Amino acid sequence: MSKRDYYEVLGVARGADKKEIKKAYRSLANKYHPDKNPDNVEALEKFKEIGEAYEVLSSEEKRSAYDQYGHDAVNGQGGGYGGAQGGFSDIFGDVFGDIFGGGGQGGGGSRARRGSDLRYTLELDLEQAVWGCDEKIRIPTLVDCKPCDGSGAKPGTKPVTCPTCQGQGQVRMSQGFFSVQQTCPQCHGQGQIISDPCKSCHGQGRTQEYKTLSVKIPAGVDTGDRIRLSGEGEAGAHGAPAGDLFVQVSVKPHAIFERDGANLHCDVPISFTKAALGGEIDVPTLDGRVRLKVTAECQTGKLFRLRGKGVKPVRGGPVGDLICRVIVETPVKLTERQKELLQELDDSMGEGSSHSPKQSSWFDGVKKFFDEIKK
Repeated sequence: MSKRDYYEVLGVARGADKKEIKKAYRSLANKYHPDKNPDNVEALEKFKEIGEAYEVLSSEEKRSAYDQYGHDAVNGQGGGYGGAQGGFSDIFGDVFGDIFGGGGQGGGGSRARRGSDLRYTLELDLEQAVWGCDEKIRIPTLVDCKPCDGSGAKPGTKPVTCPTCQGQGQVRMSQGFFSVQQTCPQCHGQGQIISDPCKSCHGQGRTQEYKTLSVKIPAGVDTGDRIRLSGEGEAGAHGAPAGDLFVQVSVKPHAIFERDGANLHCDVPISFTKAALGGEIDVPTLDGRVRLKVTAECQTGKLFRLRGKGVKPVRGGPVGDLICRVIVETPVKLTERQKELLQELDDSMGEGSSHSPKQSSWFDGVKKFFDEIKK
């Protein structure tokens, strides 16, 4: 009986990429797996057919030959379930290895894993974040044990190859047609066994220490920015590479300025006399004081922009601005004479005059509101 087209078996187009082929295979293999279809001969045959199709189409070399010459080009190359050169178990390990903890083809040697990454939150003043600085931090971390040089074995001895997995770190478990790889129960995935552990690290190969690092903070960083220090994380188990250290920036609140991206904001209190008559006032910036000209008849909330007095972003771009918001301050602790002068000023203006346009407009709105309620 002639074989079905492999693309038809998996239900994919001839131009499908590896990702589509793998996805289709996983779905069908799960559907027709013998464990889900016990004593179902038809499902078993489909399962074999699916495995054969995937083995050919997942290999660039075999797929190219199949596309040109059909089934004759791949006959005898290990196609089909349980074939001599690979079979379903190897395919299954490749596709589902991330679930069951291993790949289909295993190389020799230890399965020591890379050390964990670490995170350190560094608090900075606004000035430090804007101008940049060099900071020293002290962090607890796991480092290679010095007496055993990270091997975990007593000085003068070495770990031995695990007899259960032969150094692979994994063992293959089979049950009927189902075959998966799992972590070796004797060496716990390391591929080696330490019969005489180091007394300093108790066979772990790592000890906890505090280390001091110098961190260069670039100008313009902001809360949430991260600086990566490669290889400064935890040491890897049994000589594996160390992880990285990520320094997370947190900028502390400032007494005067509030940052918004590249811009800085600040409130500037002025007397009501200065607000009414106008004039010049001193305004602080991160690089010194500047004179700001306040226009006459200035109201609370008016914004003045000082170009280029903000922050230059760490990722590039123009320097931001300093935006000053005027707050008109009511005088306090007045003398009797000062109160008399203010009263004279108020009397000279009269009620509902043009000297207080916002107040007059507000009262007109209130009057209209109550008139509409009466209707």
